[in-house]
Amino acid sequence: MIKFLISNNSLYVFTKKSLVNNVFISLFSLSVIALLSGCVKGGNTASPASVATITTNSFIANLTSTTAQSGGIITSNGGANILNAGVCYSSSNQTPTTANSFTIDTLSFDNAGTKTFTSKITSLLPSTTYYLRAYATNSAGTAYGNVVKFTTSATIGSITSTVSTLAGSVGGGYANGTGTGALFSNPQSVVTDAAGNVYVADGFNNVIRKITPGGVVTTYAGDGNAGYTNGPAATAEFYAPQGLGIDKQGDIFVADLGNSRIRKISAAGIVTTYAGNGIRGYVNGADTVAEFNYPQGVCVDANGVVYVADRDNNVIRKINTAGVVSTFAGYYGEIGLYNATGTAAVFNSPNDVAVDSKGNVYVADLKNYCIRKITSAGVVTTLLGGSIQTTLIGTPVAVYVDTNDNLYIADETGRIIEFTTTNNIVYILAGTSNIYGYQDGAGTSALFNNPQGVAVDAQGNVYVADYSNNVIRKIVTNL
Repeated sequence: MIKFLISNNSLYVFTKKSLVNNVFISLFSLSVIALLSGCVKGGNTASPASVATITTNSFIANLTSTTAQSGGIITSNGGANILNAGVCYSSSNQTPTTANSFTIDTLSFDNAGTKTFTSKITSLLPSTTYYLRAYATNSAGTAYGNVVKFTTSATIGSITSTVSTLAGSVGGGYANGTGTGALFSNPQSVVTDAAGNVYVADGFNNVIRKITPGGVVTTYAGDGNAGYTNGPAATAEFYAPQGLGIDKQGDIFVADLGNSRIRKISAAGIVTTYAGNGIRGYVNGADTVAEFNYPQGVCVDANGVVYVADRDNNVIRKINTAGVVSTFAGYYGEIGLYNATGTAAVFNSPNDVAVDSKGNVYVADLKNYCIRKITSAGVVTTLLGGSIQTTLIGTPVAVYVDTNDNLYIADETGRIIEFTTTNNIVYILAGTSNIYGYQDGAGTSALFNNPQGVAVDAQGNVYVADYSNNVIRKIVTNL
């Protein structure tokens, strides 16, 4: 038999054979004793905290001559509570710290526990270049994100915009007429032509409407019945038309969601099927062979190539001028947020597409809460937002590119956003996030109700398909 005695931090081992001979073992020299002691106490010592992991927003919002807005995302707190978070900035230090100017901001949380914050910066100097990065402090120290560089405006003291109702009435319905005398039923998308006319995918009425610059509304194509018929515009049939695109000849392309087809309305007023055989599925190939699964958005580049946000297939499709459909980007069968080239990239319910003068395609990646960019070579990156909803981007449901390659985004939480690609600045043009209603007026005092489509004319006027208000809104800005 063996007996143990622990006394004065030492272990004595005695055997029945001899109580004289014993073995002395120091508790400090054997790790096994520490293990035994730990078992007795029933737990292990917690790992020490480390600094947080943080990313700076890649863009600056609402930049004027003296103010700016930024923020960050904390993906790990390092095992300790975040004590302070915000952004630090300087016009002289290119790697600013909290020894320079800084903000302290309130954290927001998503369902996975990721923390985000928005920083409002004031008292900046006009025409001055600043360096900015996010920071987060816990008990282990302060972590910093990537540095973002921006230059304040020389003249813009504030962003101004005025929202009015171009056409439609909140009650909804189906009627042609002028201004608020016309009626729509859940308008889904808008696009403009060179003459300033606005075309509307009037989803629940199963027609395409036309609005002149003077606000006169007519039915451009469709007889109002949910169906599938090609031919003259007046007798053609659509089924829940969604996205619209237009080429330089004035031909309009329609993402005909209920028919799982891409339709074309020629400038002469003839409706044809451009691609898709009507079967919900995923097949590439010639126009009548190809299959789509709830195509939601569509756009056309300068060469006549059509791009489609094939929402339920989670891919971006490409239709060349010969009508052959291929997958431009996205991994069929996978859902998530992964940047790569071509079919190695992953999307989550891509809802709309737009293309710039250089052939870059932009995607409103709805359930990833971000705008993705696809180069003409198929390289996919995340331009704005991320896998979680942020207060600066919200839920981007539609995207449009103007003649200067600036992006306009419909945030279905109630805002219209502009992103200037030359300097990576985000402007909130109108509306307020998560405040829904119907109100014309200036900037953020105006209210939308689930805006689903956005377009811009040659003069820079912005048009919005205000889905749940059943109206088309017009925004005039000073940008």
